Amino acid sequence: MTPVDRDILELLHNDGGVHELVLSPRIIAENIDWSRQTVREHVMTLRDHGLVEYYDETGGIYQLTDRGRSYLEGQLDADDLEAIDE
Repeated sequence: MTPVDRDILELLHNDGGVHELVLSPRIIAENIDWSRQTVREHVMTLRDHGLVEYYDETGGIYQLTDRGRSYLEGQLDADDLEAIDE
């Protein structure tokens, strides 16, 4: 887990907001201090580990998963994260 990963998960979680967000890597990059390409690469890795999933695959829009929420809430340790086979 890297600072980029954490920033992406926290943005999607939208702590303090009424609802979690569903965003594309481009929009995520516009709202955090990382390049679009970096965000895109990390979103794909987060998806491989089951922390984010497609909200709309055709539009390339992602949302947080239950596993991603568990990580942010401290219920899942980064050492326990392994890629999930689809």
